[in-house]
Amino acid sequence: MKKRILSVLLICATTVSFAGNPDRAGEAGASELLLNPWAKSNGWGSANSASVVGLEAVHLNVAGLAFTKKTELMFTHTRLLVGSGVKMNAFGFSQRVSETGVLALGVTSLGFGEIDVTTVNLPEGGIGTFSPSYLNLALSYAKEFSNSITGGISFKVINEAISNVKASGMAFDAGVRYVTGEYDQIKFGIALRNVGPPMKYSGDGLAFTATDPITGITSTQEHRSANFELPSLLNIGASYDFYLNAVEDTVTFEIKSDHKLTLAATYTSNSFTKDQYRFGVEYGYKSMVMARLGYVFESQTWFDSSKRTSAYTGPTAGLSFVAPLNKNGSTFSIDYAYQFTNPFSGTHNIGMRINL
Repeated sequence: MKKRILSVLLICATTVSFAGNPDRAGEAGASELLLNPWAKSNGWGSANSASVVGLEAVHLNVAGLAFTKKTELMFTHTRLLVGSGVKMNAFGFSQRVSETGVLALGVTSLGFGEIDVTTVNLPEGGIGTFSPSYLNLALSYAKEFSNSITGGISFKVINEAISNVKASGMAFDAGVRYVTGEYDQIKFGIALRNVGPPMKYSGDGLAFTATDPITGITSTQEHRSANFELPSLLNIGASYDFYLNAVEDTVTFEIKSDHKLTLAATYTSNSFTKDQYRFGVEYGYKSMVMARLGYVFESQTWFDSSKRTSAYTGPTAGLSFVAPLNKNGSTFSIDYAYQFTNPFSGTHNIGMRINL
């Protein structure tokens, strides 16, 4: 079973990885699927696709969801590209449902504020406003197949709408994670994301009235809406944990250390935009305070930033503070991340997390 799951994922991944073409940029829709709503992983540029655990794994590699201890709740607020007025909120809930299985539900919404209604005759507006609405739902399941292999799958419902036009669709993610090393310090992961049928807009906003010049008959007609593809991608990641001044427990043989340093890297193969290389480092003290740095490169921009096609310039940073709630291991944490951009004034993520 493990070999079948891995084989299917690798076949799909190979198909996607060779489908990438920067010349197709702008041809895909539902680009909100590319936005990481979670603060912790944004702090190191989403480079931790191989080591991410819990609810955050749903976005990068759903296989990491299997490491949820019991119950996890998360809420994150994001100010996207400060100055643009775009805000994003995300909520997630995960629950261990068996000894090896974890089920999760996530909701992500984007708000764009009030936008003036304009027409051909009134290009400056003044006749009212409308507010676009993006809402995505994700139902995920991850399972531990052995001490070293976990896998997961996520089903997503996508909805985009304004007052008189909307589009709905569905997509799925799948991922596998492998852990090795004497103290499980080496991790590899591969994840396929945003695979699904094309979407299409429909609604009264695409209708218009036309009068036949010969008969004088007025009729209502509808513009044809073209299908658009989803922004599918492939994440391939690896990470390594360094335990500083480590001590091995003589009973459980687990490694214990007050200081932990993790290096992580992820290659993202995008089907409709340039591929990305993500690098990050995280330092943790007693699993209570964590600091992160990251950097994201676009392909073809290593030595020429003028070829950059994203507002994000590369550097990222983040912090986490974790407080125990009881002696059973329950914790409450606050996560923050900042991503540098040009133009605009960066992206801020702040979130709260409860592990029970």
